[in-house]
Amino acid sequence: MTDLIPLSQAHCIPRRGIEHKLTQARVNELLPEVPGWHVVEDGHALRKEFGFEDYHRTMAFVNALAFIAHREDHHPDLSVHYDRCVVRYSTHDVGGLSENDFICAAKADALTE
Repeated sequence: MTDLIPLSQAHCIPRRGIEHKLTQARVNELLPEVPGWHVVEDGHALRKEFGFEDYHRTMAFVNALAFIAHREDHHPDLSVHYDRCVVRYSTHDVGGLSENDFICAAKADALTE
């Protein structure tokens, strides 16, 4: 699916079950498409910290990200601070990373471009 179109233009699909958990090889293929994101928690999550000039810009990002999460039905864990937001994606229903995590990471990046 995402091999044909950029991750930021793909859409999440419901993924439940271990068969949708990405292999390490697939994670390694997708990671270069989301620069600045890091695989954390023994390969179970993607994480990136976004920096902003002030609280208003941070909250604008958070609100835009919330809209994307609602539209894609894939929700990140957020840690919101005055001038930064830490975003963490993981697909609990597969027990680790799925393509949905990479799709939403790319969409988050697109908000700051």
